[in-house]
Amino acid sequence: MATRPWLAHYDSDVPPHLTYPDKTLVDYLTDLGRDHGAKPALLFKGATVSYTDLDSHSSAFAAALAALGVRPGDRVALVLPNCPQFFVAEFGAWKAGGVVVPLNPTYTERELEGALTATGATIVVALTPFYQRIKNIQSRTQVREVIATSIKEYLPAALRILFTLFKEKKDGHRISIAAGDRWFQDVLREHRSSPRPSVTVRPSDRAVILSSGGTTGTPKGVVGLHRDYIAAGLQLFEWTKSAKKPWIDVIMLPLPLFHVYANVGVQPLAFVSPNPLSIVPNPRDIDDLLKTIKQVRPAFFNGIPTLYNAILNHPDVRAGKVDLSSIRLCFSGAAALMAETKRQFEAKTGSRIIEGYSLTEGMMACCVNPVQGTNKLGSIGLPLPDVDLRIVEAEHGDRDVDAGSVGELIMRAPQHMSEYWQNASETADTLRRHGDGEAWIHTGDLAYMDEDGYIFLVDRKKDMMKTSGFQVWPREIEEVLSTHPAVMEVSVAGIPDAAKGEVPKAWVVLKAGESATEAELRTYCREKLAPYKVPAKVEFRKDLPKTMVGKVLRRLLVAEDLTARSTP
Repeated sequence: MATRPWLAHYDSDVPPHLTYPDKTLVDYLTDLGRDHGAKPALLFKGATVSYTDLDSHSSAFAAALAALGVRPGDRVALVLPNCPQFFVAEFGAWKAGGVVVPLNPTYTERELEGALTATGATIVVALTPFYQRIKNIQSRTQVREVIATSIKEYLPAALRILFTLFKEKKDGHRISIAAGDRWFQDVLREHRSSPRPSVTVRPSDRAVILSSGGTTGTPKGVVGLHRDYIAAGLQLFEWTKSAKKPWIDVIMLPLPLFHVYANVGVQPLAFVSPNPLSIVPNPRDIDDLLKTIKQVRPAFFNGIPTLYNAILNHPDVRAGKVDLSSIRLCFSGAAALMAETKRQFEAKTGSRIIEGYSLTEGMMACCVNPVQGTNKLGSIGLPLPDVDLRIVEAEHGDRDVDAGSVGELIMRAPQHMSEYWQNASETADTLRRHGDGEAWIHTGDLAYMDEDGYIFLVDRKKDMMKTSGFQVWPREIEEVLSTHPAVMEVSVAGIPDAAKGEVPKAWVVLKAGESATEAELRTYCREKLAPYKVPAKVEFRKDLPKTMVGKVLRRLLVAEDLTARSTP
């Protein structure tokens, strides 16, 4: 691009371009284990996993995988929450030359079968509650062996005993494994003295296959390379380095590692910085999350809007019983951050939330608001170093639009996806070459860029409504309703209407102890929105359907509405 207006608005300590070493995360871990082995790599439920521990355990697991016949390029699936075993298995698979396939543990048998079949995974590492689900569909996949692990294996001794006595059986963690399958800790013990496989892991090798599209249609496998992790980690490090001290400040990760935000964003940042990484297995358990914050005193918190809302509305937080003052910087992504959520959380903690944006296909090629500089209200920020963005005419994507005009957001970066796994047609549709001959990711998101280079996300192309011929974007209505003092969560989508084609409908969750009527909320919107943008209907709910990551499933809300209207 001839001009990059965003560069003039970078924080003074952020360079416009970076040099990327010829290394992988495996190399970073090897160096950290050798030079700083005793320092904490992972914090989990009061236990600490050092760099030496992680390096040696993952090497043992790599040797085990090699003994099981895993060869470079083979896929190893992980059906695990955030826990030390995820990192041990992931780094172990990489050291054996494998490609990691992190899968959502809440997938149904049908979804697991589809993902395992599509990727051709031969080994699965599964937490005990998910083991039987894998076994039920194993015969219809290429999976040769399932390695089971219990969440208690890396717990502190006292907590492990309590878990065994009071939770293991009751919560479905106590299982018997089939003949031929293995326990994770047995595998590590058997191979703790085995040499690491003599496999060279190159930055250009495939590292991961992440699922994309699961909230809108058939999931696709997004292939990321080892160099993508390093590019993303270094870009985010340079962007955030002014707000955290290496080695000392804890980075908190309550988001699932099967998602690009955590896996390709926060994970490499922690090893590149380096900083201890506090991992939380269930982000929906807000009591446990707040307990962990008290325990580890994180400086850098990573979340999504629904998580920040849940923290703000927890009774102990509202009563001032939780000390959140250690948090200096927060990152928010994966969904639109409402201005009111940002204002309230920053007021409560004294921290700064910087909203960002990427997508799985971008491998954390991000827009992020500056840490020190201007955060423009409603903006997803500026492109990170070496990330280029353009706004193009939405229908055909073949010409740029003027500053301030809405079009499709497209991006290119050192680390965007290389392909969809074994899906050439979808790859060609998403990765398109333009006049400069380079491939650009077509995101499917509508946005505009102001004259300073700040990006403002309008909505997904497919979520745009047309009511009486007018274009309406859900986020604009959601922003307004989120400022109502009684509203905790809101989602808006278009529903069919005989006269207008489509009309907006809002699904609202009220704050505990608050009340509001449909008429009141529609009147509130009329004061701030054009008449055609005012929700035609408001439905009150106890909660909103969400993915494991926390994105609201608009399509499910619309489907439920259609079903309700068609039922006599």
